[in-house]
Amino acid sequence: MDFERARFNMVEQQIRPWRVLDQAVLESHLQLHREDFVPPPMRQLAFSDVEIPLQVDGVDTGQCMLAPKVDARLVQALEIKRGESVLEIGTGSGWMAALLATRAMRVVSLEIHPGLANFARQNLKQAGLHQVEVIQVDGSKPSASTLADWDVIVLSGSVEEVPIGLLAKLKAGGRLIAIVGRRPVMQAQCITKSASGSLQLENLFETVAAPLLGFARPSHFRF
Repeated sequence: MDFERARFNMVEQQIRPWRVLDQAVLESHLQLHREDFVPPPMRQLAFSDVEIPLQVDGVDTGQCMLAPKVDARLVQALEIKRGESVLEIGTGSGWMAALLATRAMRVVSLEIHPGLANFARQNLKQAGLHQVEVIQVDGSKPSASTLADWDVIVLSGSVEEVPIGLLAKLKAGGRLIAIVGRRPVMQAQCITKSASGSLQLENLFETVAAPLLGFARPSHFRF
């Protein structure tokens, strides 16, 4: 398989037509090797417009890599600036963390599944992205998200409702992005915290994603 041609086609035929026009986001998809973040048996699907199941050592983790265009739209919406810090919950293969690290100063990614955490660490090390720290922990627990306050928080999976405890960890001007709702229809949402602490919600697009483990019981926060 010609990975370079497949990578170019992914950007030009899937990502750009899906209203991803931020040149830095497009460049990151051209420079990073997505195929290295995909479980080896699934490498031929690395650039396909599908979710890719994450199996580690033959074990189905129940998690998936999102379609490339979905990852790209989420990263574009965050408008990450140089010097910002990012918390990700749901590391998966490490691909989203890699995209975030091309923009942010520091990325801390929390992964509940030990096999996935190790897989992601190996992938990020191979990619030379040493500014990403992967921690094997249940990201839904309050203690896991109290490491610091964050410019950006990314939930790389779906939740039924946005956890209010995570919104409290956003700095002024911070953004949280998540896929919210239940099948068959969910909304990708971006929530921004103003300098006064008020929250602004933007619905980005409809999609579906596997639920984040540990977030089965929703909070009582609603917009």
